[in-house]
Amino acid sequence: QVQLVESGGGLVQPGGSLRLSCTASGTFIRIYRMGWYGQAPGKQRELVAAITPDGITNYVDSVKGRFTISRDNAKNTLYLQMNSLKPEDTAVYYCNRVAYTVDWGQGTQVTVSS
Repeated sequence: QVQLVESGGGLVQPGGSLRLSCTASGTFIRIYRMGWYGQAPGKQRELVAAITPDGITNYVDSVKGRFTISRDNAKNTLYLQMNSLKPEDTAVYYCNRVAYTVDWGQGTQVTVSS
């Protein structure tokens, strides 16, 4: 089973920005539809952004215009650029394929607070 490793989270003030990264071995990120999921305190994990191998993206309404999902196939890395962050974005963020998810990584904590 592939290992997913998320990084880039941290504490940021409202209106700030972060870029999350997700790495996986081999061609995993390139060949599957990949997503970023957020799990807020006391809530279930929710898909917030997804990207197909051909670059078609989808976002949950609450992050449209603020978050951008992308991939760098040469680096086997998935990214989530998070701009104009709001306190309600506070969550642990995970990456995974959208269909037939593999074992989840540890995620990376994003905390938006003043």
